[in-house]
Amino acid sequence: MAFTGRTDTGGGADRRSALSRYALLPLRVFLGVTFLYAGIDKLTDSAFLASSGPGSLGELMRAVRDSAALPGLVDLALKSPVGFGYAIGIGELVVGIGTLLGLFARVAAVGGALISLSLWLTVSWATTPYYYGNDLAYLMAWLPLVLAGAPILSADAALWRRRRPHGRFRTRSRRRRGGLPT
Repeated sequence: MAFTGRTDTGGGADRRSALSRYALLPLRVFLGVTFLYAGIDKLTDSAFLASSGPGSLGELMRAVRDSAALPGLVDLALKSPVGFGYAIGIGELVVGIGTLLGLFARVAAVGGALISLSLWLTVSWATTPYYYGNDLAYLMAWLPLVLAGAPILSADAALWRRRRPHGRFRTRSRRRRGGLPT
């Protein structure tokens, strides 16, 4: 039964263990691609990067100001909607690239979580029922990556393998398995 991870050769536990290391990879790819796309979309949309007018960030902020959980954050964005638009777009771009490459993955995930949190507390706060708004779901999706980082197929993992002193870690792992006296 290869589908369940159990095999007739007794390798089921090893296979499940190997597959569990890849469990966060689909989430990492989805969030990375989504934030990369969102950043590019914002930075290339002249209507979005305007202080006023249809589709502008300025108009959006004015529309949600009175219903936001943190109207002060909206007021801050309204001081310079174009600058805030660039900051959000560049932030999403950096978060997306960092997440996809797994470079400073936890830092990128914290950035993605903070962007999602700020959007939830401002733009989608008044969405009812709350589960219709996507910003809260994105915030929750970032949390496993904040906790776990990008342990496989990532620049972080490659850098960690390159920096670790091989002898010291091998000795510790053999001690844990009972191969060497403590």
